[in-house]
Amino acid sequence: MKNINNKTLSDNPFYDPSLSKRHSKARRFKIFTITCIVFALSFLVFFLGDMIVKGLPAFQQSYMQIDVSYNDKTIASTRKAIDKKYRRIVSRAWLRNIPNQVEESPELMNTTQSTWVLVNHQVDQYMKGHYFKIKSKELKIIEDMHAQGKLQLQFNRIFFTQGDSKIPENSGLKSAIIGSILTLLVTMVVAFPMGVMTAVYLEEFADDNRWTQFIEVNINNLAAIPSILFGLLGLAVFINLFGLPRSSPLVGGLTLALMTLPIIIVSSRAALRSVPDSIRQAGYGLGLTKVQVVQDHVLPLAFPGIMTGSIIGLAHAMGETAPLIIIGMIAFIPDSPGSIFEAATVMPAQIFTWAGMPERAYIERTAAGIMVLLSVLISLNALAIILRKKFEVKW
Repeated sequence: MKNINNKTLSDNPFYDPSLSKRHSKARRFKIFTITCIVFALSFLVFFLGDMIVKGLPAFQQSYMQIDVSYNDKTIASTRKAIDKKYRRIVSRAWLRNIPNQVEESPELMNTTQSTWVLVNHQVDQYMKGHYFKIKSKELKIIEDMHAQGKLQLQFNRIFFTQGDSKIPENSGLKSAIIGSILTLLVTMVVAFPMGVMTAVYLEEFADDNRWTQFIEVNINNLAAIPSILFGLLGLAVFINLFGLPRSSPLVGGLTLALMTLPIIIVSSRAALRSVPDSIRQAGYGLGLTKVQVVQDHVLPLAFPGIMTGSIIGLAHAMGETAPLIIIGMIAFIPDSPGSIFEAATVMPAQIFTWAGMPERAYIERTAAGIMVLLSVLISLNALAIILRKKFEVKW
């Protein structure tokens, strides 16, 4: 034991013999927590890095410049529009679109145009450095065209302008993006006013009795149950009971609204609770009614917090897949929905579908879809933080 003025620490009446052990435990706990954080960050970096490496190639697509003939014969049989040696290289989806090209641009009729055409996914994957078994005859054509600058990678506009397709090189996110927007609009139109009004009633007007306590317990329980149960509820109530159209953004939005409501209610009540009672008392002192105090003073001050919670709830709903699978929003949807009553899919469900496809081209589209979805979710959460910082009032 260390001597201090010829005395040991144990001679000190205030000395705690377990102090050194507690310090050792604290150091071990600190090392353990730092190790866990490093491990979690390493896993996150690995996951994001792998996703970016796999997803970035999807934002490029291979095109080839060849002569295309537009006439009655080629419209009747689109394969005849190009030279025979290119027919196993060019995408079937692009050839099928020739009649639509002529319909949109009648001046193409009875002409031969040198244009950039979409190639199939095997050639596209070969151009991106992935192995694909291609016949030697076609391989020579590919290498010759690439050497001449007539076969190259370009920005994949199809990924953002087309819907889902069984032909990998012609598949995109457009229908899923529009379906997600329509679904989330329905979610917010239903969940936001109902959630805020419920929070205002429970926090400002309701008496503290068994009935309100029962409601509060159920709201807190709803925020914790698995999301797939909301899908079963949506299937039973909105589709089977009310007969609303299956796979539609209307049903999807209502189902996600049920899931988002508890989040909005809890966050809104917390925002209302953060407003000091002195604001309410000052309003009562001026002769205002309770409704006027809440409407004109409490609610505006709590609104930034309410918006933050609502945006976070919206982001949470946007990333959900399980409840939407139950109500059929994972169906094959090549065309964008025109209204909330038409069949649609959403981005998480589209990514889930692509993940189960066997072609290699869908692997990069799955990763690219995750990158787009993550970008939207991060943007929504960043918006919530910005709004909270900008409008937050500190008391």
